[in-house]
Amino acid sequence: MTGSFVDGYKYGLSGLRLLTRPGLRAFVLLPILLNAVVFAIGSWWLIGFLGRAQDAVTRWLPDWLDWLAWLIWPLAMIAVLVVVWTSFTLIANLLGSPFNGLLAGKVQRWQRPQDELPQLPLWQEVVRAPVAEVRKLIYFALLAIPVILVAVIPGLNILAPLAWAVYGAWLLAVEYCDYPLANCGLRLSEERRILRANRWLTLGFGAGVLTMTVIPGLNLVAMPSAVIGASLMWSDRLAGSRQDV
Repeated sequence: MTGSFVDGYKYGLSGLRLLTRPGLRAFVLLPILLNAVVFAIGSWWLIGFLGRAQDAVTRWLPDWLDWLAWLIWPLAMIAVLVVVWTSFTLIANLLGSPFNGLLAGKVQRWQRPQDELPQLPLWQEVVRAPVAEVRKLIYFALLAIPVILVAVIPGLNILAPLAWAVYGAWLLAVEYCDYPLANCGLRLSEERRILRANRWLTLGFGAGVLTMTVIPGLNLVAMPSAVIGASLMWSDRLAGSRQDV
């Protein structure tokens, strides 16, 4: 369990060293620019939101419970950061999805030249990829329901930061692993079965990507790096699981 999680975490970061590899750079530059725009706008909004939220919490608590704000605020901020940064990532992915599929295909052909992968022109990727992103968003929204319940139920809500972190890691793993798996002709339901069968490896990968997503600077290259890492993990560890689907 621990070994698989650590291996997955390493895969989550492994794409960083290949971002400038010849043949991949063309598919990396635009996603980085998209990330820069989305995260710049998002960071500006988030700073203002957190300031307003802290003021609201302070006003809501009576004076004799001011000390409680120091307990609630760090937990709430962790949950907000995970949710908001993950949301920004999904927006950037929706915009960059056509290039992500092509980038994943490049890595897969390099790693496993024996596999036959469809090679769609860019215009077909532009049509297909956003539809796949919408399907993933519906799945993520349904998956968020139990996490939201944990966050609002008194007593259980102390576990909300952990629940959101696990949710964020799983969400990012499904988001990025979809690109190499979809290139192999797998549907989202089939992809989820493969990832659940390797849940600790998958969660470790998602945790690695989540780490990049919340670190300023690294979040700008998180999208193409995660696509590369997911493609490497598929080629090295998950491709053999396809026969079990």
